[in-house]
Amino acid sequence: MIALISGKIVYKGISHVIVDVQGVGYRVFIPLTTFYELPETGQTITLHIHTNVKQDAINLFGFYTVQERDLFQLMISVSGIGPKMSMNILSGISAQELLRAISGGNLGKLVNIPGVGKKMAERLILELKEKVIKKMMLDEMPAADDQHQAGEIIMEDALSALVNLGYKNNVAKDALDKVLRSSDEELGMDQLLKKTLKILAG
Repeated sequence: MIALISGKIVYKGISHVIVDVQGVGYRVFIPLTTFYELPETGQTITLHIHTNVKQDAINLFGFYTVQERDLFQLMISVSGIGPKMSMNILSGISAQELLRAISGGNLGKLVNIPGVGKKMAERLILELKEKVIKKMMLDEMPAADDQHQAGEIIMEDALSALVNLGYKNNVAKDALDKVLRSSDEELGMDQLLKKTLKILAG
């Protein structure tokens, strides 16, 4: 299976690009979010690839970030949602916004995406919420210029993740505070959640 393509763009369109890799042109379908990041024709690009094999075709779906590709792969695992619809969804919302909408059960945000109705939005939340929360726990938080602000962001996101897992807000906050008080070093999102979950499990 092709997992990564790096080569020169010989054609750039809204729905797909053709990438020349050592004389071989690969047609790669892309969402709009990836299209916006593409350099000009003739420049080199690296795309993270999902290879979709059907009886009569092998289609390549390419993404500018690993996060987009991972979300695409999660969505096509949902009943009734295929590659085309998944690409449409990623074209209508950023990966980070989609993660937050699914993890937070935000139906309104999802149904605002073109082509997504209430039933499809409910399926996305029902089948992917737990997987998305786990993914958000493991994803590295973006660096912030202000150290205090970065700590607050991590704390808020950790609390949100724990509440979504079923813990009461005050119980989760007490456990988070306990971890932060007992730690002599700065904790990333994954470390903070692991230590807090250990306390909650005890």
